[in-house]
Amino acid sequence: MKFGTLLAACCGLALFASTPAPAASPEWPSKPIRVIVGFAAGTPPDVFARMYGEYATKNLGVPFVIENKPGSAGNLAGAAVAQSPADGYTILYNVSTAFTINPSIYGKLPFQPEKDLVPVSTTMSQGLVLISGPQFPAKSLRALLDQAKARPGAISHASYGAGSPSHLVMEWLKDETGTNMLHVPYRTSPIPDLMGGQVDVVLEPMASAYPLIAAGKVKPLAYSGPQRHPALPDTPTFAEVVPDLAMMSWHGFWAPAATPPAVLERLHAAMLAASQDAGLQRRIRDLNSEPLGVSRADMAAMVRRDAEIYGRIAKTRNIRVD
Repeated sequence: MKFGTLLAACCGLALFASTPAPAASPEWPSKPIRVIVGFAAGTPPDVFARMYGEYATKNLGVPFVIENKPGSAGNLAGAAVAQSPADGYTILYNVSTAFTINPSIYGKLPFQPEKDLVPVSTTMSQGLVLISGPQFPAKSLRALLDQAKARPGAISHASYGAGSPSHLVMEWLKDETGTNMLHVPYRTSPIPDLMGGQVDVVLEPMASAYPLIAAGKVKPLAYSGPQRHPALPDTPTFAEVVPDLAMMSWHGFWAPAATPPAVLERLHAAMLAASQDAGLQRRIRDLNSEPLGVSRADMAAMVRRDAEIYGRIAKTRNIRVD
């Protein structure tokens, strides 16, 4: 199924708890709600969690208290929430890759993502932009692939580490096109080396890629979303060159699996209302991202779709981080 049709035509999937849910407290919420974020303060997940927390505080009448628990690509935060009481007062904010990539690349996780946690709500999404330094000769994805076929292994693609989306999507591209490019993993941003010509291309999140593109410091070659990005109308999607190759990065809230259904629905409704708020939508778009509000069943389907793709790539390429 193409990603562009997923949100409109997801099958009715849901994640079910393996233990009985306690009865919902009629006065919920009656105290602050703790939101554990899988990344450090000031990072994009933290920024978006705080945006939604502000709105939900007004909507539900209790504070949403942000607690950052970075480490292990979001695994530590996921484990902390999975081990918390399932009463609706401790929830997780994380990037989707903690559920769609980590189970395939980590030999042992501190929790079972699909069993221990259930979806609450999506919040935002953004695509990845394949960018090159200004001196790189290829000006399009097609030209890049032509060069890669003519010079196997000569072109380098940087990433934010083995198993990161910037790595796996490029491995997917190489699989689909039969090309051989050199992967160069970085612990920090590869952008300085990209602009200096030490590496040729990198898949960069739209939020951080666009300011560089607008300033003329890098060139956009392709966009990973299902449609061209409005800010980059002349940049083709990957799918225009390689059919069905589309992937978005997205964030969301999760809760312990035994959380009462009534609490989950109230949380979902509050977050969905936030995604539909014009002021919050404007703030999200100002960060070169898109508001994303879908049903809990569709959120579960998105996890399964992305996990199937990423899992297949990780297995084919034998990508592990431990």
